[in-house]
Amino acid sequence: MSPTETGLSENVAGLLCYVLGWLTGLIFLLIDKRPFVRFHAAQSLVTFGALHIISIILVMAFIGGGFFGGSWSVFGFWSVILGIIRLLSLILWIVCMIKAYQHERFRVPIAADFADQIAGK
Repeated sequence: MSPTETGLSENVAGLLCYVLGWLTGLIFLLIDKRPFVRFHAAQSLVTFGALHIISIILVMAFIGGGFFGGSWSVFGFWSVILGIIRLLSLILWIVCMIKAYQHERFRVPIAADFADQIAGK
């Protein structure tokens, strides 16, 4: 866990990969070459990038009836789904930051396999 040119130890850099979701994941993927940090950066990019896209699609469903239909029952259904996704995203975000800070290679199901490919396992 020794610091590199950035002055950050691996566990701190791993935590920072998640701070702004996919954005900091992308930044650390581009600037840090350590395998532990690259894995967490790639996992952040895949996980929170996908969740961001899903949230955008669900929000679009609410605008002007969206492409899922405009009835209030459909609106209520998709807003509940969006709320659940956002709550689970918040919990996952916190868990990922804690695990990275503890220098653990916590693997988010499905996303971790893509992260391995991106990070160059």
